[in-house]
Amino acid sequence: MRSTESALRGLMIDGLNGDASAHSALLSLLVPILRGFFRRRMRDDESDIEDLVQETLIAVHTRRATYDRDRPFTAWMFAIARYKLIDHFRRAHRLQPIDELEETLPAADEEASVMAQLDVDRLLAELPPKQARMIRATKLEGLSVAEAADAGGIGESDVKVSVHRGLKALMGRVRGEA
Repeated sequence: MRSTESALRGLMIDGLNGDASAHSALLSLLVPILRGFFRRRMRDDESDIEDLVQETLIAVHTRRATYDRDRPFTAWMFAIARYKLIDHFRRAHRLQPIDELEETLPAADEEASVMAQLDVDRLLAELPPKQARMIRATKLEGLSVAEAADAGGIGESDVKVSVHRGLKALMGRVRGEA
């Protein structure tokens, strides 16, 4: 399963509704995301990173009742990860250079990424399914036209037309024309 906002949010909500396997799957999917988050912000050894991943997973699990189902899941999860990182720096009595503080504390890049993904998902949901699938495959997942055609079971020219028409429709919606 891909670790998209909608997939992670769905697993979280299913877990909150009592589906233990969905909750377990969610925690498993979070491990590589959290490792990347902490690696980008720390120069410590891997054991500190793994400790922070585990602490964050425990916090996600124990504080899951505080998650607001109407809000993006990853923003909530990254907020917990940031607090765990701050706690780690405090425990280690480490000073963080002020130049890097902007990257470490607000983590605006993750939040902006989540919000952008939500906007893209919302816009693509307004398109016919084939157009949305082909835009997702070629523009977001990086597949070639031939690869997208094979994956979708359609011809290459159909992929090109679907992408062209879909992008044209999206541009019209963004400009407020449709």
